[in-house]
Amino acid sequence: MAIKKLSDAVVNRIAAGEVVERPASVVKELVENALDAGARRIEVVTAGGGKSLIRVSDDGRGMTRADLELAVERHCTSKLTEDDLLDIRTLGFRGEALPSIGAIAELTIASRHKDEPHGWEIAVAGGRLTAPKPAALTAGTRVEVKELFFATPARLKFLKSDRAEATAITDAVRRLALAHPAIRFSLTGSDRSALDFPGATRGERISQVIGREFVSNAIPIEAEREGVRLSGLAGLPTYNRANTLQQFFFVNGRPVRDKLLLGALKGAYRDLLARSRHPAVALFVDLDPHEVDVNVHPTKADVRFRDPGLVRGLVVGAVRQALGASGPRATTTGAARTLEALRPRGAPPPRAPHRPATAWQSTDWRTSPYRPVAPVAGADTETLPLERPAPGGFAEEQAGFADFAAPSADARGHDEALGDSVDDMALPLGAARAQLHETYIVAQTDDGIVIVDQHAAHERLVYERLKTALATKGVARQILLIPEVVDLPEEDISRLLDRAEELAETGLVVEAFGPGAVAVRETPSMMGEIDIRGLVTDLADDLAEWEASTRVRDRLDHIAATMACHGSVRAGRRLKAAEMNALLRDMEATPNSGQCNHGRPTFVELKLSDIERLFGRK
Repeated sequence: MAIKKLSDAVVNRIAAGEVVERPASVVKELVENALDAGARRIEVVTAGGGKSLIRVSDDGRGMTRADLELAVERHCTSKLTEDDLLDIRTLGFRGEALPSIGAIAELTIASRHKDEPHGWEIAVAGGRLTAPKPAALTAGTRVEVKELFFATPARLKFLKSDRAEATAITDAVRRLALAHPAIRFSLTGSDRSALDFPGATRGERISQVIGREFVSNAIPIEAEREGVRLSGLAGLPTYNRANTLQQFFFVNGRPVRDKLLLGALKGAYRDLLARSRHPAVALFVDLDPHEVDVNVHPTKADVRFRDPGLVRGLVVGAVRQALGASGPRATTTGAARTLEALRPRGAPPPRAPHRPATAWQSTDWRTSPYRPVAPVAGADTETLPLERPAPGGFAEEQAGFADFAAPSADARGHDEALGDSVDDMALPLGAARAQLHETYIVAQTDDGIVIVDQHAAHERLVYERLKTALATKGVARQILLIPEVVDLPEEDISRLLDRAEELAETGLVVEAFGPGAVAVRETPSMMGEIDIRGLVTDLADDLAEWEASTRVRDRLDHIAATMACHGSVRAGRRLKAAEMNALLRDMEATPNSGQCNHGRPTFVELKLSDIERLFGRK
């Protein structure tokens, strides 16, 4: 068959298939154009999930008649300087959105530039352009899209329900609102409840979009390395979700869903969450535009970093350090659920006054007791141990444990006199007052009470000590009597040999063995007998997906977690007063002690004011 040139109409429809996946894509492109035009107020109106109507109005600079005619032509843009695709400082730059939308829908654009006596309007329907005509408009631009995909009915059939498409539009607007907090966004329509985000600071906008509860259960992230800056909020491990819908990433003000950043976040919470749970975060990456490529895909949702290792290490290190330095913190949701469970049946829920969230208090890492120690040979820099005060002596108290009777079914205070412990009450976890059901420690603080799960708490303490030992003393290796030879494709072997030093730090020693194989000479002794061939194959797959050599570290961490679980204080053990207080002091000095190795909370804190409202005293 002879080669022929495609018509402009077909070319536009092909381009539209890449740029306009669904109504939410149209909203995203139009709002980004408004932001690039310097708008301070953006209004979005939809109907029928965006299939029937999408209207985006802004108060930006507007366009002249000449600019308006060029705006609906393919590859016409005002956002590139001297065709430099490496210096992109705007959200849009490809010049494909408006002509692509006009090729598959009824598009009308009205705009007024400050130098024009009146506005101008132009229309495009299924690729057919009408001449501009005068329009009544005070300032800015109004873009209206009707009957989306009427020119491509096959694509229309694949869209979801009106409700699902309206939800996708809401998510797109929320992400853009998070990225640009100073801009006012409003979202209305017959297919939705109205949303309005007034201009605010970043912290206020996060509270508006994600919710006050998230801000109250998150810690601030501020870090910079070699010109790459990371900021935002990371949720406590105990404030987790069943999906990734509350994970927001932004690169130079652009919402992205990048595999590298998602993988880095997973690594940061690696031993703090169960595999089926996901953290909630709002993280902003800012760097020189020349160091990131946003021209990977027409939707601009994927990016490529010039130095991906630097960005990944920054995300993992900053989040892990912040989580470790936060000390023991309980989620506010845990206290709320506890109070709800204690509330008498039929009683109305108490109205809790708003308390300002403390998640944005700054932390000086130089004076923090949890500052990172110097790198240790053989240690994983992403899981570097944190320097902390020496444990309070709970391990010594444990040595004197005797076998006690089975736990009783009642809940009573400890028989031993606990004393006043006034000084301990001023500490974060307070002074132990009782042990209930030989499982839970009740402590009194200056302004409330703390309930501690003794097994979950001690499990975290033991686990952190095991990790520290692994990092400081190195991983013991087991030399194989006969090296294991593993056959792999040459590209996988190349990846493994490039990371041979890192693998050796985790106890796995590999060497080249001919053109299509590697020889494994040593394995981590902590693992015992393992499937070496399966492990090396999995490592090669990990490296191909930019997960780095984490599988060995994951398995070591899993074994350490298992040892911690089986070696910790069991539920049903009665503890002495000194043992309970020693456990509380160790928790205060141990990073990540707010949750066990499986992501469950180790304690719940109830403020005295909440308890007083529960009993109607306030």
